Amino acid sequence: MNDTNSVVSIKDVKKAFGKNVVLDGINLEVSRGQVVVICGRSGSGKSTLLRCIDQLESIDSGEIRAAGHLMGFKEFNTKLVPLKDAAIAKQQRDIGMVFQNFNLFPHVSVLENIMLAPMKILKRKKSEVENEALALLERVGLPDKKNAYPRQLSGGQQQRIAIARALAMKPKLMLFDEPTSALDPEMISEVLDVMIDLSKAGMTMIVVTHEMGFARAAADRVILMHDAKIVEDAAPRDFFEKPRSEHTRLFLSKILQH
Repeated sequence: MNDTNSVVSIKDVKKAFGKNVVLDGINLEVSRGQVVVICGRSGSGKSTLLRCIDQLESIDSGEIRAAGHLMGFKEFNTKLVPLKDAAIAKQQRDIGMVFQNFNLFPHVSVLENIMLAPMKILKRKKSEVENEALALLERVGLPDKKNAYPRQLSGGQQQRIAIARALAMKPKLMLFDEPTSALDPEMISEVLDVMIDLSKAGMTMIVVTHEMGFARAAADRVILMHDAKIVEDAAPRDFFEKPRSEHTRLFLSKILQH
């Protein structure tokens, strides 16, 4: 893969919490426009990997380049120097992150939730940002909810607003950490539909999820993590029909029964 087409490049990344190793030499490349689904049992390191990409967690060793940045560091005299929080925050502007819990601001309207970051962080004009926010509400299928407050929305609607809010910063990369796991079953598809539309529009996405239907429909690659390592990385068809790893076969036999 050439560097100009690489949105994420992870090299030999290690991370431990005390004696608990959660990432053990992770290597991963994601090209522009690719959708990569990461799955695996709880505790395999999936969410920690996303948090390290976005620098919500620091890494112990290795290197993460994402959205054009050497995440968490700068190169100085051939050495890597850790960045201060303000510099990390600048890097994070180019990465959108959507969590299990929606993290919307409860005291402001849906429209204001989407507009806040571009206005406060990027210092953009209110009129310009408002037009874009309205277009994003249309995109996630909720134009009629602009004046509603988060508490007045269903879980699925709140998650779609969280996606719109992340998109308002015009990220080069979107990370989704189990975005449907807190939702009732009937609300899951409305969120996944928005994500499928995003993938068709060419957004580069890394998605931690157990929604295997989404993986089949939208992913370019499906990755299985097991015991802090990547043990499978394949196109969806090969992942589901011809897995190479015994861990993948076991995982699929369990998850596809439900």
